[in-house]
Amino acid sequence: MHRIFQERPEILGSVFEVLGVPLSAKATVDAVTTDVTETRPLERRVDTVLRIGPSDGEDFLLAIESQSGRVAGKEASWAYYVAYLQAKFRLPVLLLVVCQDAPTAKWAAGPFDCGTRGWTALRVYPLVAGPDNLPVITDARTAAKNLALAVLSALAHARNPDCDAILEAISSALQELRETDPDTAEYFFDFLEVTLGKTPAGEKWNRIMSFVSYFPGRGTVRETAYLEGKTEGRAEGEAKGILSVLEVRGIPVTDTVRERITSCTDLDRMDTWLERSRTVERAEDLFDEQGNADPPVS
Repeated sequence: MHRIFQERPEILGSVFEVLGVPLSAKATVDAVTTDVTETRPLERRVDTVLRIGPSDGEDFLLAIESQSGRVAGKEASWAYYVAYLQAKFRLPVLLLVVCQDAPTAKWAAGPFDCGTRGWTALRVYPLVAGPDNLPVITDARTAAKNLALAVLSALAHARNPDCDAILEAISSALQELRETDPDTAEYFFDFLEVTLGKTPAGEKWNRIMSFVSYFPGRGTVRETAYLEGKTEGRAEGEAKGILSVLEVRGIPVTDTVRERITSCTDLDRMDTWLERSRTVERAEDLFDEQGNADPPVS
């Protein structure tokens, strides 16, 4: 969920408005390294870090974490992120936690104290965006005006019945957008397909899109019928789908990996790669995973 802030920073204004944090409309947004590892071999990474440059004030850093549930010790990591980023970049730091359920959002709001014997040395107040404060956008026109916010709304409300209506509205907006800006429409289609995955909301999204002649490589009903018996054309679509999922997830793809994917014509193997592309941490892991090697070459 955090990647949408990197790739569609225009969403920040709407989310900050929901959170009651003033942000000028002409603010600049730049991605910052998410590595907060010290010289010692202890790896720590924030999901997303952005440098915000408001036109009416000083720059600040926004650390964004996607939280699907309560995790013991996470509050200590958040305190570390805030303190480390402030010390390294000499800028104020805000922490935004994006959640999909109300109990997690309530916990993530804190505050979280570090101290003892009645004395607080550090207190962290995360900003929290979740189903309690992100709007339910079920109108196609409203969704079209701010697709990024509508998509975030769908993710935040993915576990609620309202999500079906949100996805319907987004689908209508995307069908209109693909006529004028197919690249943006494809981005949001891919983003929802990857982030919703095999959840009930993800299955609903796939059902909606199965009735739309949309983009290649998605396995929709119309596409499957169209590509039946056309192995070469379907392989190209599968390859595009695999690469699109990796791109949306921010997984680097080397020339060697890209060549192996695009040159493959084994549809069963490519189906396996497409499924793995949703969860692998490295593109190379598509081709082999512990206890489950690639199927034999036919």
